[in-house]
Parts: sequence; structure tokens; C-alpha cells
Amino acid sequence: DTRVRGWFLLDSYLPTFFLTGVYLLCIWLGNKFMKNRPPFSLRPHLIVYNLGITLLSLYMLIELILATWEGGYNLQCQNLHSAGEADTRVAKVLWWYYFSKVIEFMDTIFFVLRKKSSQITFLHVYHHATMFNIWWCVLNWIPCGQSFFGPTLNSFIHVLMYSYYGLSVIPSMRKYLWWKKYLTQAQLIQFLLTIAHTLSAAVKPCGFPFGCLMFQSSYMATLVVLFINFYIKTYRRAPSRTAAKETPISTEIRNGFHKDYFAAANGFLSDKKAQ
Repeated sequence: DTRVRGWFLLDSYLPTFFLTGVYLLCIWLGNKFMKNRPPFSLRPHLIVYNLGITLLSLYMLIELILATWEGGYNLQCQNLHSAGEADTRVAKVLWWYYFSKVIEFMDTIFFVLRKKSSQITFLHVYHHATMFNIWWCVLNWIPCGQSFFGPTLNSFIHVLMYSYYGLSVIPSMRKYLWWKKYLTQAQLIQFLLTIAHTLSAAVKPCGFPFGCLMFQSSYMATLVVLFINFYIKTYRRAPSRTAAKETPISTEIRNGFHKDYFAAANGFLSDKKAQ
């Protein structure tokens, strides 16, 4: 898309590919480095980091709502060129959304440094690594129009999620964090709404590229399959007597959800990494 030419990191795929490789390498080398070392606390770093992501998410949420309202975006299906300057405004916000995905690599790095290896699941790493790369493609070919919906929902979820993470690092604040138990429901609603919104443009097209809609639906389907697989393994299979004795339920389950579920993937599945 000519509107995004010259934007930081977009003209070549190599920086995105390189940063993803560095991310995966840091996980592997970091776990080796921390193997025989005590975990870091990182409380001040976590407070600043989570506050920063919360504010960035709030900015993206507000700006996406204002830009799409200004452009008269059609909720059912919106093409790439009919809104003029509003489309460019949306694209600028979505660039920040793309860039936020490389910032969120730090979620995993903090897990490594705090020796929370059980929370570095396949779903967590898969989601972080793929989202950064997928959004490079989105910004280069479909940087506005129908692409606005998922980031709008996700930015709202991230405001709730990262504000919870940041405040939960402070022990005196934990008793006030009443919305923790609603985070999972919100994540699942986000899944369903994003899939429905994507498919609505395929059923009643408006000029948005059909192949992109199918790719997004397929990618979302992989996340749904991984989530269902995790859910079945965690909740539907009765734990062995030995495992039940060795692991108190109170330490592994929070509000009906296993701790690893929330840590699986920021933007779709997350929870108590900050505590």
C-alpha cells in the first residue's frame, strides 16, 4: 500500500524477521542462562512496563474509535480506500498496534528472567511470534478498512489486562482488583466477535481482499484449536491421584482457570504473570 511507504520497519521484511529470530533465541538462551541462577524480582520494571502498555493500548483504543467514526466506517464490512484521510489515520494507529507486538516480546523475557518457565507455553510463544509477522503483512497490504476491528477489541482487552498486571505487582492493591475474574470471559468474547466480523465481510463483500479474510479466519482458527486443546487437557481429563496430592488445587487454579491459561498469549490469553 503506497500510503505506508517509508514508515518505520515496513519497507523491508528483514527487520521483522530478524527481531522475531532474536525473540526466539532469547527464550532458548535465556532459559539456559537462568537454569542455575535465582529468579529476578523485577517489580519496578514490571510496574513501568505494564503501565506503559496500558497507556499505549488506551491511546490506540481511543484513536481507532475516533478515526473510524470520522471515516464513517461500516461495521459489517469496510474497504480500503473509501474513507480518505480517515483511512490514513487508522493506518497510523495500526502501525502502533504492529509495533506494540515487538514491545510485548518482553512479556516472555520477563517470564524467562523470573524463571516462570511453566508459563512459556507453545501457545504463548506461537501467538507472540506470529502476530508481529502477520501485522507486518497487514500494514503493507491492508492497513485500514476491515483490519480495524480486531485491534480495537484487543486494545480494550489490553487496557484491562495490563492495568491488572501492573497493579497486581503492588501487594496492597491486590484486594481492589475485582475485574480479574472477568478477563477470561472478555478474551473469549473477543475471539468470537473477531471471527464473526471477519466472516461477515466474506459473506457480504465490500471490496476488502477475500484472501486476507480467509487467512485471518484460518489463523484465528488455529488459536481456537490450541485453546480447546489446552482446555480439554486442563479441565476435562481427571487428574491422577498422585498429581492431585502433589499439586494443591488452590495453587494451580485461579477463578476456575489454570494459571497457564492466562499466561498463554497476550492479546488473546493471559493472567497472573506479574505476581
